[in-house]
Amino acid sequence: MTNLSVMDLLLTPRELAERWQMSEKTLANHRSGGMGIPYVKLGSAVRYHLSDVIAFEKRVVAGHGS
Repeated sequence: MTNLSVMDLLLTPRELAERWQMSEKTLANHRSGGMGIPYVKLGSAVRYHLSDVIAFEKRVVAGHGS
């Protein structure tokens, strides 16, 4: 069995939408417009690496105060 870190976790669009308090449709619009964070397509399923989510959040927070 592989030992995965918490940063290797994958979030569903629903989980990310809840985390960011936005709709799944908004996330889908960001994906189709080439905006937002990197995502993984597994067949038809979209997933986001938690490490990418956290890195994006840190950039946004750091950029907001500058």
